[in-house]
Amino acid sequence: MTNGNMKTRYLSLSIACVLMPFGAIHAEKSIPEDLIGDWTLYLSTKEPAWLKVEEINGDPVVHMRVHVQSAGPHKITGFEKGRLTFDMKIKREGVGGPVVKTNTVSIGMKNGRLNGLIAGDWEEKEYRRISFTGKKFPPMPPKPDLSKVRFGHPRALFNGMDLSGWELDNPAKKNGWSAEEGMLVNESPKTDFSSTGSLGNLQTVENFEDFWLHIEFLIEANRNSGVYLRGMYEAQVVDRDSRMQGLQGVGAIFSRIAPSVNAGKEPGEWQTYDLTLVDRHVTVVLNGVKVIDNQPVEGPTGGAINTDPTKAGPILLQGDHTSVKYRNIYLAPVIED
Repeated sequence: MTNGNMKTRYLSLSIACVLMPFGAIHAEKSIPEDLIGDWTLYLSTKEPAWLKVEEINGDPVVHMRVHVQSAGPHKITGFEKGRLTFDMKIKREGVGGPVVKTNTVSIGMKNGRLNGLIAGDWEEKEYRRISFTGKKFPPMPPKPDLSKVRFGHPRALFNGMDLSGWELDNPAKKNGWSAEEGMLVNESPKTDFSSTGSLGNLQTVENFEDFWLHIEFLIEANRNSGVYLRGMYEAQVVDRDSRMQGLQGVGAIFSRIAPSVNAGKEPGEWQTYDLTLVDRHVTVVLNGVKVIDNQPVEGPTGGAINTDPTKAGPILLQGDHTSVKYRNIYLAPVIED
């Protein structure tokens, strides 16, 4: 073999190694079976977080989110002794505004429990090394027969006069919410769609399990809010002509389920949501049109404050984005036999 042919062969082998899929390199390894699944996470910082580990075509695939920012899938950078390592971006409020940094995450099983660590270059000491464990989601329940589900008598969650029964989800945030002429109003100078901000989200003091919720909203053009069911699943609040469409548009369970049609109204018009959550399945009726019909929600949406589907949670209204108005908020809980 000539020297030139040897160089060509060496170059071909190098390119093949670079292009070789992760699974081919690590085919002799497999993810611990008890690591696979969806997890609600318990971080040492108390931040809401969620994890999903899958094995697709023999390769590990990881989704993870700490409160907001993308859930991935995240690029796996290491796999040794049953532990996965990957990089993940986390967004937090900084002194001068939101800060996004890339963190290194390591996950595995230890003594039958999820064992994780997030390491990042943060000025705040508590964010530099965050340990966490978790609880695996139970299997998705079968689709409920809504014709056999009994609901209690609807009751008002907003009295139209003050904020009784409501509170900021983060008391450290500014309160832009007030009661005005039967409306729940959030005033914000913010006009962009970015997540987080100086103003707070508003949530019910009471927590709920499964229910039917009626709520009306008015959103102007290029504005954004959302209604979180159990503080976990966001029904998007924008107008029909918003740049956010499909999985992110009005009628959607944000980033999870797209509406079958765009039944939204023009900016500045009152719109109506009727939202039913039963056994982790959601039905969305927007302005009288059923746009999501009893579909399973696989995991929490971005910005969720509750990531455990087995626990009750509040109704939360997004106020850290832009101005919005709500009214006529009624909830009927599911009555267990």
